[in-house]
Amino acid sequence: MVERTAMAESSDSLNTQPSSFNRLCEIVAKLRAPGGCPWDREQTHESLLPATIEEAYEVVEAARGKDDAHFREELGDLLLLVVMHAEIAREAGRFDVDNVIAEISEKLIRRHPHVFGTVAANASPARTVSPAEDFPTAAGTAATTAGAVLKQWEAIKRDEKKTDKHYLASLPSALPALMRAQKAQSKVARVNFDWTELRDVLAKVEEELAELKEAIRNEDRESTEDEIGDLLFAVANVARKCQLDAETSLQAATDKFVRRFNSLEDELKARGKKLGDVDLAELDEIWNAIKITKSE
Repeated sequence: MVERTAMAESSDSLNTQPSSFNRLCEIVAKLRAPGGCPWDREQTHESLLPATIEEAYEVVEAARGKDDAHFREELGDLLLLVVMHAEIAREAGRFDVDNVIAEISEKLIRRHPHVFGTVAANASPARTVSPAEDFPTAAGTAATTAGAVLKQWEAIKRDEKKTDKHYLASLPSALPALMRAQKAQSKVARVNFDWTELRDVLAKVEEELAELKEAIRNEDRESTEDEIGDLLFAVANVARKCQLDAETSLQAATDKFVRRFNSLEDELKARGKKLGDVDLAELDEIWNAIKITKSE
């Protein structure tokens, strides 16, 4: 059982100890200080946003590549940008990296009462409650499964964000569209807005496909765009219902397509031909052969 006050004191003591992380913070501060690096000194939150997004994607790529050295390097690059953003804020007197760490640490403790417990309401500071007493699930019992934990997380988050007018107000608008769609679906599912059966989700895909075909037949560009969006949203929901990540599935499919197209190009070169000079019939013949011989 861990009280939040004790955990906070422990976190504070850790922050005062010399560490590789503290060294990184000192290096970044020196780079941005007078006499430091001109490039680093010129950076702002806005100017670092493209790099922040790029490095996050490179972390994903390295993780999927299962290359620990590359993964470690990309995590470091992303961490550097986190520290840079925090240092820029510190220089402006808004917050510093210790505030960032303290806030996420407190959030993790607060949203995992089934692990840490919290000080009971209207009780003395010394008394802690058990995980079962603190933020029970809808069924009245402590969260003991991953699904229950997610529902509990959402309940605590809603309690923290009472000023939000709507439940999906915290859905990030800057996410890639497919990822944002699945995140929206996952969030509403936690408050029971979800199809009960997978067959219902598949039926929705078929319904949206039929509506898309109708819009195309009518040569209605606006409706076609709208129905393509609805179809993509429905397919993303199938992935979620199958406990798969739609973004990862599409990435894998694109990677497979690239590998096969590279093989097609290699075969054309072996025949003394090149892309753009071959008709679709021959391309299809090569493509189908590749699919048979290099089944994935």
